[in-house]
Amino acid sequence: MLAATPYRERFRRALGVRRGQRLVVLNSTWNPDSLFGDSGDDEGSGDGDTLPLLLPRLTAELPADEYRLVAILHPNIWHGHGPGQIRAWLDRARRGGLTPIDPLEGWRQALIAADAVIGDHGSVTYYAAALGTPVLLGAAPLSGLDEKAPLADFVRTAPRLVPHASPRAQLETLFAEHRPMAGPAEYTTSVPGESARRLRRLFYALMKTPEPPSPALLEPLPLPPYEPQVLSVPLRVFTWVRERDTGEVAVRRHAEPSHEPVAGTGDAGGEAHSAVPEDTRDISRLDIADVVFRHGPADDPRLGPPPRWAAEVMRRHPHCALAAYVTGPGTCVVRTRSGKCLVLTGAVGAGDADPAVYASALHALLAGGRTVTQVIGHGLIVRTGSQTHRVSVRLSAGPDQSVD
Repeated sequence: MLAATPYRERFRRALGVRRGQRLVVLNSTWNPDSLFGDSGDDEGSGDGDTLPLLLPRLTAELPADEYRLVAILHPNIWHGHGPGQIRAWLDRARRGGLTPIDPLEGWRQALIAADAVIGDHGSVTYYAAALGTPVLLGAAPLSGLDEKAPLADFVRTAPRLVPHASPRAQLETLFAEHRPMAGPAEYTTSVPGESARRLRRLFYALMKTPEPPSPALLEPLPLPPYEPQVLSVPLRVFTWVRERDTGEVAVRRHAEPSHEPVAGTGDAGGEAHSAVPEDTRDISRLDIADVVFRHGPADDPRLGPPPRWAAEVMRRHPHCALAAYVTGPGTCVVRTRSGKCLVLTGAVGAGDADPAVYASALHALLAGGRTVTQVIGHGLIVRTGSQTHRVSVRLSAGPDQSVD
């Protein structure tokens, strides 16, 4: 892992982590006292199983454009329960943006890419602390650990997750107060960077065989397959029009339709609307959505050109104010209820975002009284967390600007 740390940004891009997003890794070892376990009690706290309580709160409370969630579960969890059962348990969280990581081939890359780890007393969480990554212990049993072992000291001293408290507030505090722990790095290895040479020497000595003269080299960690964040649940979107004349809008999206502002999280005071992916499982939400969106190639013959798809959505859902077809990493085609078809394009180098965010920002401006002509003239400035995205707006070149 140390040898692969220079490729951290590549690993983050492979996981679909956008600029300004924080990657939070959930990690569990495989026994009943783990984060994914079913012991029902963490050292007598009476909190019950942590993960079933934590997962819906993470996907609902953490802004989807500011946080990326992945899960590393021990291979024995997948083997013991079966992939189908694991996917079923994680289904709601997966639709809210969580991605399970391959427990054999992808866990090290995800750990290198992480901004924080919520874990337990397993080795992967310990490795995260050894890398200097902020760690919160969601399960931290001391039973079964030698009280003199470095792992026991880690469990006693690492910050604890409070299951019933706001996970977003706890993560923000963790980032603000983080100081790398010296113990995990010291006890993981006293000779960083020398494991291949020293282990090979030991193995050949045990076999009583001469060691090859060539250098001992490590197999490099492969670049994982691209696994972007996928949101297939209705989104609760909060917007703040900062500068009406310049089209500056702050947007915060939550992957949970019932989400309401949480005290101290910055959502209070924003105008709220619903943005629903067309392929959501919760199809009843489409009829009351303010924005309906989907992602796909512009030339997909099943859907027709984006303007045609958007017109079809507006006919099918008469209460929808905006239909948005995301055609690429920085572009979406939008149709308004008045029949205008627009192309929204993020400026190169101005911060990357899911272009569906642009559609929500446009909806906020139009709902607030701006005209399409004004928006075309000024463009959009969209803010998600700490990131600023400059977006150009133009009329689509496609025919038929009216809704049939």
